[in-house]
Amino acid sequence: MISTLALLAGGKATRLEPVSTTIPKSMIIVAGKPFIAHQLELIKKNNISKVVLCISHMGEYIKNYIGGENNFNLKIDFSFDGEKLLGTGGALKKALPLLGDNFFIMYGDSYLDTDFAKINEYFFLKNKKGLMTVFNNEDKWDSSNIEYDDNKIINYNKKFPTKKMKYIDYGLGILNKSAFDDFKNLDKFDLEEVYVNLLQKKQLAGFEIKERFFEIGSFDGLEETNRHLTMNKGN
Repeated sequence: MISTLALLAGGKATRLEPVSTTIPKSMIIVAGKPFIAHQLELIKKNNISKVVLCISHMGEYIKNYIGGENNFNLKIDFSFDGEKLLGTGGALKKALPLLGDNFFIMYGDSYLDTDFAKINEYFFLKNKKGLMTVFNNEDKWDSSNIEYDDNKIINYNKKFPTKKMKYIDYGLGILNKSAFDDFKNLDKFDLEEVYVNLLQKKQLAGFEIKERFFEIGSFDGLEETNRHLTMNKGN
C-alpha cells in the first residue's frame, strides 16, 4: 500500500474572495474546524501514514496550525513553492525528494471519501506511471473534461472540453516519480500537463469512482461541503 500522499494546498483561491484574502483556503472553517483537518482525518482513515503539504500562498498559517507535533497521527512534511508560485505540477516536482517512488495526490480543496486501497491495488495491477480517478459527472457539479470508455481515459482537456467528455478528474491520483522525467527543465507547470503527457505515452491508467466528490473551491461548493460534513460528523 502506498503510504505517502501529496496534498496540493498552495493556490490563491480567487473564487473565494474576500474570505481568502486573509486566510488560505485550507484554513476556512467547515463544519466547525479548518477544512484541512477534515482532509487529514480522511487521509488517516485510509491508512496513509505520511502527508507532504505543498504550500505557498499564506502557507505559514497552515504550518502554524498543524505545528511540529500534530494531532492527526500522521507524519507531516512541508514543501514551500518559494517566492513564486510553481503551479500544481511544479509544486509536486519540488516536493519529489519527500515523496518516495509512488505517491497519492489530492487537491487542497477536495473532500474525497472513497476507498484509497482499491485505487492503490488497481495502480499496481495496471503497471503504469500514473493513475487518474474519474467520475461520471455529466457537467452536474463542474465542467466535465474527460472522455472515458471501456475503463480507459481516451481524452483529457480542461481548457477545451468536447461533447464526448462526460467524466471529470475526480481529484485523487497516483504518480510514480518518473512521471516528471520530461519536466526536468521546467520549474512552473500544472499537474494537468503531467497527466496529458502520460496519456499520450499510454502511461495513464483510469479508475472510475462512484462516490461523488465534495469541494470548497467555490462558495456553492463550500456551502454544500459544510452541509455534508456537518451531517456526517462522527461517521
